Amino acid sequence: MPRLSDLVLATMYEGIDEAAAALGYSTFVMNSRDDPEEQRRKTDTMLARRVDGLIIGDAHLDSGLLRELTARKVPFVLVNRRVPGYPSATCDDVLGGELVADHLWSKGHRNVAVIAGEPYASTAIDRTAGFVDRWRSLGGKIPRKAVVWSRFDTAGGREAAENILTHCHPQPTALFAVNDFAAIGAMGALRSHGLTVGVDVAVVGFNDTSLAAELPIPLSSVRSPMLDIGRTAVQLLKRVLDGEVVAPVRLEPSLCVRESSA
Repeated sequence: MPRLSDLVLATMYEGIDEAAAALGYSTFVMNSRDDPEEQRRKTDTMLARRVDGLIIGDAHLDSGLLRELTARKVPFVLVNRRVPGYPSATCDDVLGGELVADHLWSKGHRNVAVIAGEPYASTAIDRTAGFVDRWRSLGGKIPRKAVVWSRFDTAGGREAAENILTHCHPQPTALFAVNDFAAIGAMGALRSHGLTVGVDVAVVGFNDTSLAAELPIPLSSVRSPMLDIGRTAVQLLKRVLDGEVVAPVRLEPSLCVRESSA
């Protein structure tokens, strides 16, 4: 995993551990901090412990590590993030982005911006593409400067929102952040500019973590079936261990509309 301090990843790991125990397996987890060299070191450590298989939650779209593991015939599946050509259990992130576009369009927004996440992660690419492509199909426009790539945390969301407020004219009336923590950071930036979330600017996040509904202004968010994604990854890995050819699985998200965009 990139980091277990992230509630999304921690929840997925709970699903992994539960499903593995039901099959008679034990699990352990390592954090890579999304650093490619650390990913490689941690993978080697796991393989040195003679694990039966790997579930990889920090896959980069441009990583050579997956090709190396395939060449070494190491059984593995991906979770949370997908890479074409490899078995994975993920949310249907493209659909999630489309749900947000439909919602904001139906609320009358026409000037929008996206806090897009890290460009090496399929979650960022797919959620952003789903939103942008649907928005354009509805007849909307999104200038290039209105899509800002950022870290998957509150500081990254705040920085991205500051960038958008400084450089986007006219100012967007709605922000879509591809991660709840980035959305929370963006809400802080809006507040510091004297803007009221849900009144002056709508904000929508992604994953519907437990924090989303409990914020002072409850956050609209795409609900990702995090536990089920973890459980599904274990089921896929068991099939890989049994010698099956396994196709990627995308679980369906839903949109939870709250005060931040209602």
